[in-house]
Amino acid sequence: MMIVLCSNGLSSKNILKKMSEKTKKCKTAALVVTADNEYKEKNYHVERVTAELETLNLCVDIFDLDVCPAEKLLNYDVVEFIGGNPFYLLNSIRKNNASELLKTVANTKVLIGWSAAVFVFGPTLELVNMYSPEMNFWGLTDLRGIDLTKVEVLPHYSKFLDRFECFEEKCKAYEKKHAVEVIRLNDGEGVFIEDNVISICHV
Repeated sequence: MMIVLCSNGLSSKNILKKMSEKTKKCKTAALVVTADNEYKEKNYHVERVTAELETLNLCVDIFDLDVCPAEKLLNYDVVEFIGGNPFYLLNSIRKNNASELLKTVANTKVLIGWSAAVFVFGPTLELVNMYSPEMNFWGLTDLRGIDLTKVEVLPHYSKFLDRFECFEEKCKAYEKKHAVEVIRLNDGEGVFIEDNVISICHV
């Protein structure tokens, strides 16, 4: 039905407005906290993100793939993955055999992913690995994402420009090497992918 790739959730009026148009018939949401391997449901974003989903008149449950069977995600109208460690999230999805099920979710529900999840939902984690290889402390060698979309996104763009040396230059080099176009997203922005039509929601 629809995939939404965000920088930091449904954190702007423009994204919430667009989401409200797409979720009028939706009633339930699962907030998946798996990517935060340390804090899980105690992640400091959970309260805010839950409130965002509730403004869309959704009844929200906290969900963790490390604890709950992935099949239960099919019971929800909207599934949102919070940020955290993309390598941990990818490893957990593989370990729990959830890749195919998430393809079903993406095709039949509304699937939202932000920060770490935008890399995992895409074709590869190579871009984030280029910036933060130290996050891969599981030693994953297969960095292929679950390939729900070919769209590649770089979240938190303006926030990270000054935190990483040659941040934009490295992204351009990645684009040239792989012959792709990376969509740079600032917090509050998102990419909506519906029936292979891509639209970008800016702040």
